[in-house]
Amino acid sequence: MAIFVVCPGCRTRFTVSDKFAGKSGPCPKCKTIIQIPKLEEQVVIHEPEMFSSGGRGISGQLTLKPIARMERRFTPVMILSIVGGVLVVFVATLVLGHVGVFRDNFWLQAIGLAVVTVPASAGAYEFLRNQEDLQPLRGRDLWMRAAICAGGYLLLWWGFNWLVANFVTEELWTWALVIPPVFAAGAFVGYLAFEIEFSAGLLHFAFFSLIAVILRWAAGLGWIWTLPTPATPYPVG
Repeated sequence: MAIFVVCPGCRTRFTVSDKFAGKSGPCPKCKTIIQIPKLEEQVVIHEPEMFSSGGRGISGQLTLKPIARMERRFTPVMILSIVGGVLVVFVATLVLGHVGVFRDNFWLQAIGLAVVTVPASAGAYEFLRNQEDLQPLRGRDLWMRAAICAGGYLLLWWGFNWLVANFVTEELWTWALVIPPVFAAGAFVGYLAFEIEFSAGLLHFAFFSLIAVILRWAAGLGWIWTLPTPATPYPVG
């Protein structure tokens, strides 16, 4: 058992073997003679039982334990479930789009994208949130915020599609006027909904946009950047 010693001359702290208990000797640093305390003279500090489970301090205020960090680890089963769900949604959208179910049916398109966006928003939050956050969103709070975020994203996506159809042309400057404001607004929605960094909100909205673009193609509606070809007028005479 080691004995804790403090030199009275240079205030150096060190330990010595208990076989030197009760003896004296020079400090290894300043050579001041130090009296080694006996074993029974050592002061042992024990944790009071009243504080072992969170008690009260000297002032009488309640002393709480440190907040335990909540972590969620993705198990192989969870990963396989996510991948399987993505494949099922993509294949189902591809099949239904092939038979023209989504064409000219705005509400079906909106409902289908909403069903996908809510869990996708919650899942993306798990990857993009601050990993130092002691109390990340969980349970009902997480799903409510994911639903609110999905609603905001759907409105932005509808507005983006409307701008593309009515404003954007083959000129690149028209795209440059439309894309930055939409993505900035999307980042702000993610930032407010999940209380994440603005840059994380931008990545969150970009993830949603990627899903929306791919599902739009799978639904048979074409790529969003493929502008409609103007109708050729019938020849006169």
